[in-house]
Amino acid sequence: MIVNPQLFNYRLIIGSLIVAVTVLSVFSYTNYQSIKAHQQFLEQEKKLVESELSQMISRYDEVSVTNKLISTQLEAAKKDTRSALDSIRMLRSNLSVVSRFKNQLYSIKQKNKSLFGTIDSLQLINENLQKEKLVTYSELQNQRKTNSTLIEENKYLTESLEKGALLTANSFEANSYASLLGNKLPTNKAKKVQQIEVCFTLAENALTEKGEKEIYIQIVNPQNNVMADKGAINFGNSSLIYSLKKIVQYDNEVVDICVDVEAENDERPLTKGTYFINVFNKDRKLGNTEVQLY
Repeated sequence: MIVNPQLFNYRLIIGSLIVAVTVLSVFSYTNYQSIKAHQQFLEQEKKLVESELSQMISRYDEVSVTNKLISTQLEAAKKDTRSALDSIRMLRSNLSVVSRFKNQLYSIKQKNKSLFGTIDSLQLINENLQKEKLVTYSELQNQRKTNSTLIEENKYLTESLEKGALLTANSFEANSYASLLGNKLPTNKAKKVQQIEVCFTLAENALTEKGEKEIYIQIVNPQNNVMADKGAINFGNSSLIYSLKKIVQYDNEVVDICVDVEAENDERPLTKGTYFINVFNKDRKLGNTEVQLY
């Protein structure tokens, strides 16, 4: 068989071209897939950086601090992070861009670590201060309650002492008499009675202040008028109409007292009925008794 050299050369060239095109196609496809995968990786890295920056901004918004210096630093960090996020969103993904922003992200993280560490410390201090404040407030309330109780107890003790120190009297007795030649003759006949004797005893009391005590005798007749009216004496907003006043020296010991109240001439003869006798220390009533005339 005879082979044409020229035809053989064409076939060889065509075959070589086919092989070359096939190899080039395979290489191009492989290279395209590699570039596509690399681009996808860069896009994914870019999204991760954006996500972390967004999370940082959200955390900035959630943090509330009262310290002016920390608040300023927080605003500055928030501004830098937002600027970085806006910048990476505007730029196309390539290795240099992603690398630069990953480095910037790392730097921001380091700053945030220190900043949020300080914020956490301040918050812990504030929490402890709030707890101490609550404990102090609770202790203060308890102390106020204790003080209020002590005040009430002191008030009660003071009132008890004041009551305990009051002048007291007992054994009240009244008798009516006629007078004959300077002698006192017991009688209950109204037309003969000229005076009423009032007797009582001041009790012993070590708490009562020593000294002179004003004793007032008040005798009220059946017509509800004061017998032997000596006028009225005022004690603040109250007044007392009395029949006789007597000053007694009191030294914390028992004192027996008897006084005679003379009927006025225009009151005689006395009317029949019950005569009520009241005994006062100033305006405070010590006790009472009565005498019946017929």
